[in-house]
Amino acid sequence: MFFMLIILYIIPFIFVVMALIDVIRSEFRGSNDKLIWVLVIILMPVIGSILYYFFGRKQKISQ
Repeated sequence: MFFMLIILYIIPFIFVVMALIDVIRSEFRGSNDKLIWVLVIILMPVIGSILYYFFGRKQKISQ
């Protein structure tokens, strides 16, 4: 039971929080890219986080 709780709720929650932190700390090329990624991650948490890690990280300004 506890293992299922971890798999279904805690791991995806941590994944979403990590994506949000990465978006907030980063600078993007477009002026609205940060806002768009935050909204995508909040409105579609798991799918939005996956999309961000595959596509959004390429839009960041490298420092």
